[in-house]
Amino acid sequence: MSTIPKKIAFHTLGCKTNYSETSSISRDIIKSGFEKVSYKDLADIYVLNTCSVTENANKDARKFARKAKRKNPNATIVVIGCYAQLKPDEIGEIDGVDIVLGAKEKFNLINHLDELDLNKGTIILNSKIECVSDFKSSYSLGERTRSYLKVQDGCNYNCSFCTIPLARGKSRNDTIQNTIQVAKKIATTEVKEIVLTGINIGDYGNGSDESFSDLIKEMDSLSGIDRIRISSIEPNLLSNEIIELSASSKKLMPHFHIPLQSGSDNILKSMRRRYDTNLYSDLIANIKVKIPDVAIGVDVMVGFPGETENDFISTYNFIKQLDISYLHVFTYSERPNTDALNIDQIVSIEKRRERSKKLHLLSEQKLLKFYDQFIGQKRPVLFESIKNGLLIGHSDNYIKIRSQGNPDLINTIQNVELLYNDGQHVYGAVA
Repeated sequence: MSTIPKKIAFHTLGCKTNYSETSSISRDIIKSGFEKVSYKDLADIYVLNTCSVTENANKDARKFARKAKRKNPNATIVVIGCYAQLKPDEIGEIDGVDIVLGAKEKFNLINHLDELDLNKGTIILNSKIECVSDFKSSYSLGERTRSYLKVQDGCNYNCSFCTIPLARGKSRNDTIQNTIQVAKKIATTEVKEIVLTGINIGDYGNGSDESFSDLIKEMDSLSGIDRIRISSIEPNLLSNEIIELSASSKKLMPHFHIPLQSGSDNILKSMRRRYDTNLYSDLIANIKVKIPDVAIGVDVMVGFPGETENDFISTYNFIKQLDISYLHVFTYSERPNTDALNIDQIVSIEKRRERSKKLHLLSEQKLLKFYDQFIGQKRPVLFESIKNGLLIGHSDNYIKIRSQGNPDLINTIQNVELLYNDGQHVYGAVA
């Protein structure tokens, strides 16, 4: 008599690296005989992969853990990820959480489920982050069109606002040979685009004779994949060689995401960032000369301790004159065990919100101007889905496209004429 497989649901919070890890963990679980269902559905086990970059990320984790318990009071709730590494005891106190797995233990989830004894109370398995030294490859396969491939983990930087080194450990990666083998597995699927992700991907190969530029050279000759994107990369690690490789490649998309955090050199120094505004502006100018159609996204933080009105004005004016495409605006959030907590000059929550709003408006202006440049042109677009009768996709340079067309065009790359811009999307016609 066959037994009914247990139903398991996953939910991911935070970065694309988390998404790649959840996807790999869930595939291993399914191979062991579990049935995967949506996190909204009734499940026997709910697995929550968490982020801890901000206090809001922690709040989201607590909310989703409670939501799962309300859905099925008898379910097993498992919490993994950065929040689980940083604050395991805090999570263990959330009503209904059964298992908390830190950075080292999360990839052994299947073993911990087998050993589960609900009569023992909450199980917390959390190694010191110094003990986390091995690299676990992972990649997502949830979408037909795109896969997030984790090529690097951890960070050796010590930015004064950031807990990621405490949650993820030291920078590490697999060899290029092994990374390419994983990419070849992805290439056997329907996926058309690979996004290279990590915690500090420009640091790939640190301590070895391999480098991130060596990796993307190899990725560029990968058969079966049409597009490769590079996720966020530190400005001091985005070398001229990487830019020139991107400029000459047909696979590497004209799209960079380059954290800035502040346009004030005083604040950058206080944040312990490894560049100044001169390096950053020269980098953007160099990219735009070599790849004129490139999309450049920028991370910026407001409300860092000690950020005066003049510092914020410097940031605003610096970004305003940069030839970039859009911003990701983050509001500073106090994180335990970070050196930024020792800076006395706290920026009020009201000021943080006001500054965030101004930069969000600037981002909208930048995006509108960037999109307008390409109206009347044709761009190659990878269509990903259909909504309200319109095909949805992204151009090579990351323009969000809406177009009339046959659903059969989903997961194909089509030349699209860009017709008009509504600020959020560009509407086009398949050529």
